[in-house]
Amino acid sequence: MKKKISLLGLVLILTLSLFTGCSKSETTEYDQAELEQYADFIIQNFSAMTEEQMESFQDMSELELDLTLLNTGVPVTGESFLGMIDAWNAGMEECGTFVDRGEYTMEMTNDGPVLTTEGNFADRDATLEFAFDDKGNMGSLTVSASYTTGEILQKAGLNTVLGMGTTFVVLIFLSFIIWLLKYIPVLEKKFRKSPAPAVEAPQAAAVPAAVPEIEDDVTDDTELAAVIAAAVAASEGTSPDGFVVRSIRRRKSNKWN
Repeated sequence: MKKKISLLGLVLILTLSLFTGCSKSETTEYDQAELEQYADFIIQNFSAMTEEQMESFQDMSELELDLTLLNTGVPVTGESFLGMIDAWNAGMEECGTFVDRGEYTMEMTNDGPVLTTEGNFADRDATLEFAFDDKGNMGSLTVSASYTTGEILQKAGLNTVLGMGTTFVVLIFLSFIIWLLKYIPVLEKKFRKSPAPAVEAPQAAAVPAAVPEIEDDVTDDTELAAVIAAAVAASEGTSPDGFVVRSIRRRKSNKWN
């Protein structure tokens, strides 16, 4: 029984401590004037700095930047400070040169307090929001440009037209690709067919040029015929009167040579 009572007492103590902790965190108070001084310090310095000066902060090492910010007395880390510079530059490009600001309003969130003020710029007004963590350190800066209802509708219409136009262009391109698919089998068959080897026409056998027959000229010289007849008659031992020479032809192979 005593053990049960002691356990119940411990549970009650833990429950009360939890409620006490929650009440302390919910009732944490922040010095709004001090937070406004930090915000004004950022606005005044950012609006007075040139692009080169802002780039010099980005060129610093992390340690050097943290030491520089520590000397200013503003509770902000180097990473958060660089993010605030980027947000300020983006707001300047959209809204123009900073002119002045309005009154601050503070709102409590789960992460910490948020300071909000209306900033007047050359081209259009914007809402400046400085977010702090639960320890009062600056976390981020947001510059939200203020647009009229007509500008919002115009921007929304332009985005709609661009979105639908992009969609239709993509659909038309896909349709064209699908239409081209029917030519793929034809091209595939064409490339698969190996070209037939060129058959050379058989060359006609070289026909030797006809060698004209050389006919020996028939000698009709009576003196030569008489001499030949006399030579034959002498070799035969007869009279040449019995010989008649009708033609004389040179033989191709002359064995007398």
